[in-house]
Amino acid sequence: MPILRSLFVLFLLHQAAVVTSRGSKGSGSWQTLSGNAPLVVARGGFSGMFPDSSLYAYNFALQTSLADVILWCDVQLTKDEAGICFPTLNLDNSSDISNLFPNQNKVYNVNGVPVKGWFSVDYTLNQLSNVTLYQGIFSRSGKFDGISYILTAEDVFGQTQVQPPGFWLNIQHDAFFKQHNLSMRSYVLSVSKRVIVNYISSPEVGFLSSISSRFKGTTTKLVFRFLGMDDVDPSTNQTYGSLLSNLTFVKTFASGILVPKTYIWPVNTGLYLQSPTSVVSDAHNEGLEVFASDFANDVVFSYNYSYDPVAEYLSFIDNGNFSVDGVLSDFPITPSEAIDCFSHIGKNSTGQVSPVVITHNGASGVYPGCTDVAYQQAVEDGADVIDCSVQMTSDGIPICFSSIDLIDGTTVSQTVYNTRSVIIPELQNTAGVFTFNLTWKEIQNLQPAISNPFAISYQLYRYPAHKNSGSLVSLDYFLSFAKTKPLSGVLVSVENAAYLAEYQGLNVIGAVMDSLNKSGHNNQTLQKVMIQSTNSSVLKEFKKRTSYELVYQVDETIRDALNLTIKDIKGFSHSVSVTKQTIFPVNQQFLTGVTDVVNKFHSYNLSVYAYVFTNEFVSQAWDFYSDPIVEINTFVSAANIDGLITDFPGTAVSYRKNKCLNLGNNTPNYMLPVSPGPPDNLLSAMAPGSLPPAEAPNPILTNSDVIEPPMPSVVKKLPTSGTHVPAAAPTASTPNGQPRRATGFFLSSLLSVLLAFLFF
Repeated sequence: MPILRSLFVLFLLHQAAVVTSRGSKGSGSWQTLSGNAPLVVARGGFSGMFPDSSLYAYNFALQTSLADVILWCDVQLTKDEAGICFPTLNLDNSSDISNLFPNQNKVYNVNGVPVKGWFSVDYTLNQLSNVTLYQGIFSRSGKFDGISYILTAEDVFGQTQVQPPGFWLNIQHDAFFKQHNLSMRSYVLSVSKRVIVNYISSPEVGFLSSISSRFKGTTTKLVFRFLGMDDVDPSTNQTYGSLLSNLTFVKTFASGILVPKTYIWPVNTGLYLQSPTSVVSDAHNEGLEVFASDFANDVVFSYNYSYDPVAEYLSFIDNGNFSVDGVLSDFPITPSEAIDCFSHIGKNSTGQVSPVVITHNGASGVYPGCTDVAYQQAVEDGADVIDCSVQMTSDGIPICFSSIDLIDGTTVSQTVYNTRSVIIPELQNTAGVFTFNLTWKEIQNLQPAISNPFAISYQLYRYPAHKNSGSLVSLDYFLSFAKTKPLSGVLVSVENAAYLAEYQGLNVIGAVMDSLNKSGHNNQTLQKVMIQSTNSSVLKEFKKRTSYELVYQVDETIRDALNLTIKDIKGFSHSVSVTKQTIFPVNQQFLTGVTDVVNKFHSYNLSVYAYVFTNEFVSQAWDFYSDPIVEINTFVSAANIDGLITDFPGTAVSYRKNKCLNLGNNTPNYMLPVSPGPPDNLLSAMAPGSLPPAEAPNPILTNSDVIEPPMPSVVKKLPTSGTHVPAAAPTASTPNGQPRRATGFFLSSLLSVLLAFLFF
């Protein structure tokens, strides 16, 4: 198992350090029933990545989680009374059993509901020995299907690389097995003599009551599992909602309860948090431990958490009022981070390490980008640098907006201004209502719209309640706002300067300089000013007249840069911003290695900022386990980036505050960077037939990509027949039909200047 080899060694090295770290918090520092830190229960192992209950999943959970992680096994009984770990009663969804035993599916009654499929009660353990496990949740990667076999509870103890520090048996369907003359009670009593079982849970009162006397006085704890409020326990015919109101009764046969997380923090139909219930305090008052279930990084949870799973865990374990005693998770690495690294941190903590946190259109993951509320949120989140992508209005006002096309971030297409839509090939292939089509006053009448980059493909939306919140702002407002806030700097992005000068008669570079002078940013040192552009000609103009930090944005994903090219970049900039994939290339969302790009730029004393970080799990490589903290940590500690550009500055700032940084050899395994390349990356764990096909390598950055003609002069815009129709720019397309970059039409600038001279 190549992916696990180095992590296994690190696990052994760090296990004692992790235990020491947890013990140093001391008894009584947590609001759990015992006063000790909450437990992490790995549902089927690391089932968010590998097939549930597979050897890979169990081993990976042991290697990436807290040292006292509890391994969870959903027990199903075979025809010959063996207990296997399998997530569901129906074996078809998470295995290849239908291929091995075609046409043998049956229909059984399960708690009054007919269920069709393949069931363990129809096969002996020997018959199931060649059944391989599949990922049962189809939105997750299936690349690890077929590499693990069904395990018994004894196998989990005998085949994992280290003995599990804790083991949890969940008995979900005792009543079903009774119908097939199989005794789950006998199995549990028998297996507990062969392996150490720390917890046994069941949603059936009858089952737990039948074994409670046998485990009284032992270290094995019984936990009553609550299902949906309106679901019915088949052994008592009571709803779980009614049983929740009688925890005194539950205490007679159990020492704890396992509840869906919404029992504790309910959400409304819009997926927003409601006030917490009293379930935890009520249970603790009865002497019952409380475990919360249904945690997974790759599902939509409450929008209040902004797709940050660590933030969700913290609301259950470190909210100042209560703490659950444990969490049941498909991604045990994340609650491990939350418990050991992010809990009990003061709100005023300043953080321990780099990177510089730079916003991308403000806190645009929470509010519409480039609005007053997005910038205010970014400041509250603790961002170091807030950014403004400068666009120009028809009356020459520089404003902050994410795109030159107002359709991208406002409701302009639903207004009367939609009639001003035009196609300008030099800017984009589709029609747009461009900022220079409207006056600033007209733009101020528009409603901003929150960016939803993953809505079409994945139906993932950002904070819908904020979708049209806030107001767009001018560059002057932005700079004035920034100057009154505890920021280390501002970043101003300038694009399309050549086009605006030649065809719209707008001097964006001059407008930016005027605004910076007006705000006083040109003669102060408290806040640095960063000017970013994909055009070297723009940065050279700023270098001539200012001493600001100049950031060259490499707008394509590259695998390398020529030394001579980096020398040229050094001549007009102080730093570079590159795509995330430039540093860690991916193939079908799996990391394939790490480039030397950051090191090469660093060798020329150029700082490197990576863009754009987002919290949505679909934006991250599989190797980051749908956890934005794991991704950030890998870029910072493995790639040594100097800063990151993010839609969610709050998450990046929280990363810097975590207590597991700068620990050297004592760094816990869940705060180690992932391995991006063979032999220890996720690709190395795949069967050869599952590997993604090789892709063409990314290009190398050369001088021709960087060197540009000088900026053209601003050409006075010729009057047009309609006041609101922009001057039409000549069509400029490449042979393949793609629009050229703004620099592609510099050759026409001389003719434009001569014509302007003749007419004026």
